[in-house]
Amino acid sequence: MVTRFLSEVPVDIDRDTARLRAAEELAGQPYQAAKPSWLSQAFDWVLEKLFGVLETIDSAVPGGIFAVVLLVVVLIVVIVVIRLKSGPLATSVKSGRAVFAGQRKASGEHRKAAEEAASRGDFDDAVRERFRALVRSLEERALLDEKSGRTADEAAIEAGRLLPDVAAPLRAGARSFDDVHYGGIPATPAGYRSLSELDERCRRARPVALAAG
Repeated sequence: MVTRFLSEVPVDIDRDTARLRAAEELAGQPYQAAKPSWLSQAFDWVLEKLFGVLETIDSAVPGGIFAVVLLVVVLIVVIVVIRLKSGPLATSVKSGRAVFAGQRKASGEHRKAAEEAASRGDFDDAVRERFRALVRSLEERALLDEKSGRTADEAAIEAGRLLPDVAAPLRAGARSFDDVHYGGIPATPAGYRSLSELDERCRRARPVALAAG
């Protein structure tokens, strides 16, 4: 009876001992199994910081988060446009629309190939070769530099500065070449005749720089 009474008497322990007992209890397997992983804790910390930043932006910027998101989208669009116009993407697109895909031939060879294609009814090839003959003839006359990767539009604009009388037809001829060669639009006999006449006009035209001199 005395032994039972003594076992039921509460035992007072000091603060350090209680802290040690609590630490031992929390270190037990059930508590450790329920503890979040370090990855979960890190994710929670990142979310907490992110929400804090968003709340700060929302209160400090007119229009809040929507305005910031819209600004970011606009900046991304601007960067993409700049890359398309001046970066590697622009170079790739430009080189893919060049007038001369391979080694240049003499203008007479391109002209002969155009006439042969037209005689067999292949006006797509006839238009391609006739425009190449036109550009190659301008290069042979030193009105255009022999520049790799030049597009039809670039050739028309550069030549049009020296041959203003045919500047507009040159741009039309460049569009015809691009439509047929890159746009997949079938060429017509009338389109080929128009390009042939332009070729002859360019061969006879005197550049303004030489005429002024």
